[in-house]
Amino acid sequence: MIVSAQSISPTLVALLYESGTGRHRQIHMDGRTLPDDPTPTFNGYSVGRWDGDALVVTSNGFRDGMWLDRNGSPMSDVAKLTERYRRVNYGRLEIDVTLDDPKVYTRPWTVTLTQLIVLDTELLDYHCMDNERDAGRLVGK
Repeated sequence: MIVSAQSISPTLVALLYESGTGRHRQIHMDGRTLPDDPTPTFNGYSVGRWDGDALVVTSNGFRDGMWLDRNGSPMSDVAKLTERYRRVNYGRLEIDVTLDDPKVYTRPWTVTLTQLIVLDTELLDYHCMDNERDAGRLVGK
């Protein structure tokens, strides 16, 4: 979940994530192109541009053997990810995600995600719940 997207300068947007210690992503908005041979990272190398009211972000340079989601959808080191962020109303963000990864999939595919926008919030500490066995017994107030 993206918790905060901040325009650091006219040429850089930073995405901050609540899950995963210290996770962040830089989107370069200065007109540069994707590098041909980027250093592989978990979040890849991202460049962005505005297309009307949509922020279009293209990324490459992912580590080989990554998962695209928690279901284990594979992604390789040749993957190219294109995201189209659009704020459809005050409380909703729509993100079209297209993955082109010829090493894993026979053709590019697209999925649309909807995120709720919660304004004026702060990042919370992330607590790992791996091997948590008591969550089913917790009772909310």
